[in-house]
Amino acid sequence: MMLRQIQHFQTIVQENSFTEAAELCHISQSGISQSIKALEDEIGAKLLIRKNRKFELTEAGKHFYKKSLVLTADLEQLCRETVRIDRKDTTELSLGFLSTYSGNEFNRAIAAFSEKNPTVELRVMSGNHEDLYDGLRFGKIDLALNDQRRAFSDNYENLVLMESICYVEIASHNPLSKLDVIDVEALKNTPCILVASKEQQKEEQRFYRDIIGFKGEFLFAETLQSARMMVVSNRGVMPVEGANSDSFFGATLKRIPLTRNGSRIKRKYCAFWKKDNSGPYIEEFAEILKLMY
Repeated sequence: MMLRQIQHFQTIVQENSFTEAAELCHISQSGISQSIKALEDEIGAKLLIRKNRKFELTEAGKHFYKKSLVLTADLEQLCRETVRIDRKDTTELSLGFLSTYSGNEFNRAIAAFSEKNPTVELRVMSGNHEDLYDGLRFGKIDLALNDQRRAFSDNYENLVLMESICYVEIASHNPLSKLDVIDVEALKNTPCILVASKEQQKEEQRFYRDIIGFKGEFLFAETLQSARMMVVSNRGVMPVEGANSDSFFGATLKRIPLTRNGSRIKRKYCAFWKKDNSGPYIEEFAEILKLMY
């Protein structure tokens, strides 16, 4: 009973309204008011002060709200673990995504799927194209958000999610950052920074040299963060994936569309999974991911 009262209290604070909280909790306004009164009586402290149609949290209320969020999160986790133990098995879904992908669709899909399937344990890895391809081939991941570099294979489900123009990230103090678009030919004397493991460096270099058209030196980093630090220090430019043209580094970086012979370079992004490894959770996640686009 007290847990329900705590949930009513949290909803009131989050919605900043008794009326909206009552609707979300499927309870009358008088009922939710009584619930808060009972909670305060149980605790022995005043949590909020009502002023006409508004309210203010007391210092005790602010403290209780913050701590109660931790409490309910721990309780939800405990329930999920208990269910898995009771079933004597663990349902897992392994996902992969491009480490240089800049959109937030994948994160939103994970959040939506987890909310709907709280007992499914998600395992997520990132990597470049070849890392994800190998992960699918050798059964390390169930579904990958990847760019299309090969002809579609009949051994895989190939769900096209979007077609996006390519961007490069460049240091804001680089003179090229003043351009509205950058042709790959203009970067022939500028190093191209790629995120790749040592095993994948040659393949990544081959793709960006022969297919995309970078002609300069190639530099490599093992993580996206370290690659961005190289860009910020003006060691080169970094091609990035996805449709988001916003840079997350404020005044230090600029993200600019990439062209080849005056035409925008475009890439297709897909959800891939092996047909002989298909299942309801994989297909459900793929559908949720598609909705995010």
